[in-house]
Amino acid sequence: MEASTQQDPILRIRSLNAWFGESHAVKDVSLDISPNAVTAIIGPSGCGKSTFIRCLNRLHEEVPSAGAAGEVLLSGMNIYGEGVDPVGIRRKIGMVFQKPNPFPALSIFDNVVSGLRLGGVRRRSILVEVAERSLRQAALWDEVKDKLHAPGTGLSGGQQQRLCIARALAVDPPVLLMDEPTSALDPIATAKIEELVLELKKQVTIVIVTHNMQQAARISDRTAFFLMGELVEYGETSTVFTVPKEERTERYITGKFG
Repeated sequence: MEASTQQDPILRIRSLNAWFGESHAVKDVSLDISPNAVTAIIGPSGCGKSTFIRCLNRLHEEVPSAGAAGEVLLSGMNIYGEGVDPVGIRRKIGMVFQKPNPFPALSIFDNVVSGLRLGGVRRRSILVEVAERSLRQAALWDEVKDKLHAPGTGLSGGQQQRLCIARALAVDPPVLLMDEPTSALDPIATAKIEELVLELKKQVTIVIVTHNMQQAARISDRTAFFLMGELVEYGETSTVFTVPKEERTERYITGKFG
């Protein structure tokens, strides 16, 4: 797998820092994210991976005492610029979390179109069209098309996670963030999500945090290795895993720590 090298980066991160109170969680990170590629973020627990990607759509600041500084440019626009609406940013940079979190009171259909409705879309024909398209994109349509009005929480764990992916895709974001999206799933459901990620990158740029290095090697085009809040190494996945430039990367990948 090769990341796109001809196109400009869709995300440019420059001198990004993040804090929880006095704790400095992400330290002066700069990197570019290529469009229509999968970028994996790896590193031991507590190294700043999840905090980093939450800064990419301004979710980090929702935590009390949390703060961030630096630039995150989405197609040239600084999402931390003055007057930029964080809610609008989250429509453009979607997020799928570690544990599936369908809205418990809503049907499968209503879960998928919830973002559209929040954005003011009311026309039934549009909602129906987008629901089917998003569920097809998430490889879930054939499994749920006859029970769209059943509760989303009635699905299996793997189906719930694909429902959350469909919900994120419904508002047509150019970037999708995934924070360990398979860590709560069994191997079969995990394989389905991995296949889905490889298919989705044709349409959307994906940044995925994973604790599973084999997963990063299987599905990502580029890999970033974080350690204690710092970006240690970033490059083509095949290079990072076979001939890393940094000794700390080599030690982590070979299981000497972490």
